[in-house]
Amino acid sequence: MPLKTKDLISIKDLDRDELRLILDTAESFKEVGTREIKKVPTLRGKTVVNLFFEPSTRTRTSFELAAKRLSADLVNISASGSSAAKGETLLDTARNIEAMQADLIIVRHPCAGAPLLLARKMTSAVINAGDGAHEHPTQALLDLFTIRERKKTFEGLTVVIVGDILHSRVARSDIHALRMVGATVRVVGPPTMIPREITDWGAEVFYRFDEALKGADVIIILRLQLERQGRSLYPTFREYSNLYGLTPRRLALAKDDAMVMHPGPINRGVEISPDVADGLSSVILSQTTNGVAVRMAVLYLLSVGARADEAGPGSDEK
Repeated sequence: MPLKTKDLISIKDLDRDELRLILDTAESFKEVGTREIKKVPTLRGKTVVNLFFEPSTRTRTSFELAAKRLSADLVNISASGSSAAKGETLLDTARNIEAMQADLIIVRHPCAGAPLLLARKMTSAVINAGDGAHEHPTQALLDLFTIRERKKTFEGLTVVIVGDILHSRVARSDIHALRMVGATVRVVGPPTMIPREITDWGAEVFYRFDEALKGADVIIILRLQLERQGRSLYPTFREYSNLYGLTPRRLALAKDDAMVMHPGPINRGVEISPDVADGLSSVILSQTTNGVAVRMAVLYLLSVGARADEAGPGSDEK
């Protein structure tokens, strides 16, 4: 069953069955990363373009590895290396890339809605790799995959998301995805970092971290989005860390088998203490590993779907 949508702009583009399809497909692709030769011919002949207008390590690299492991031809374009630096519009840049027969265009942009604009104007598949403070759907998918891998099910789980909810595209995508699969979501942070419309998203709001952690199965730590805040929303880093930093003492308030997640990059000693980030409860590096498999699944399903005349994911056959 292929995805019903041409593009992946928002988690809301997917239904629950499609979420499950992506996670199941990613599970089969994860095995490719354990092989001596980490490559399958699934997308041979397809062209994938990474079009990134913001800095990125994990997302850009994992999309690049995902495309290469699927044997696609890959082109990386940054804002500084594109004609956007000469005044060309985003749409003109993308249309020229499409004119070179690009099949999938992965877009990260500081403006919310930029990937949606391209998706509406282009026949190539467009994947949102993060647009402003709007959404980051593949991060939510890899977070779901990592949770399912450890917890086996989403039903009955309590997930706490802590930090700069207001400016976090990860928080928005995670909340939508987790609610869709049946998890309870709590958000906690300074009042200045909690969106007014948060209750419309179906999340429970807390302002005291210790209270939110009681009975938590999963804790997702968010990075302070200093580049989007534009002004100070808390007095000092030290005060923020004292109130909302995850320490061993705070982690002990959650369930004994609680897992700790972070989309990265980590500000050690501010959002999370090093001994928690590197501890047994942390699955932060597993998130990075799983990101490649999940993005392989997204590229595959948007490109060739699950047509009967195509080889299944992970197959070495054409």
